[in-house]
Amino acid sequence: MAHTRISMYLPPDIDPTKAATAYGCRALPKLNEELQVEDLRTRQKALVALCDLMHDPDYVYEAINIGCLRSLKALLRDSDDLVRIKTTEVLSIMATHNVGRVGFLENDIIPALSMLLNDLVTACRENLHQAYQHLAQLPEGAQGIVYSGLIPSLVWKLQRE
Repeated sequence: MAHTRISMYLPPDIDPTKAATAYGCRALPKLNEELQVEDLRTRQKALVALCDLMHDPDYVYEAINIGCLRSLKALLRDSDDLVRIKTTEVLSIMATHNVGRVGFLENDIIPALSMLLNDLVTACRENLHQAYQHLAQLPEGAQGIVYSGLIPSLVWKLQRE
């Protein structure tokens, strides 16, 4: 006779860090809603899903239009390290696209990112520097970095680290 045995382990093809995302035009609005909820795990999963989607410039354009940058800007002040790491990673990926760099300038992301210059988590600072590096490729982005007074602090940080 065969016996039924239920395993305590998750199936090997299920990743608990991945969020189930909606498809088509509903994906980004749903993720933007999940970025604003109180549940930590939901925010983390939404950020992981955004990291995957932001490699496509069409998704970056849509995310900027629906207000994801405002949600991401608020998450830069989150107390959870993983949320800050993934938020800066999403912003760094968005900054690789021209439409993302223009969105940064329109939504004042430069000063919001500068709050993490002294973050204790190294990954946050690395993502921050990558975002600034991509942003500096746009003449207006370079001017924004200069006008925000970040150059002396970035040079000091470079010499110190």
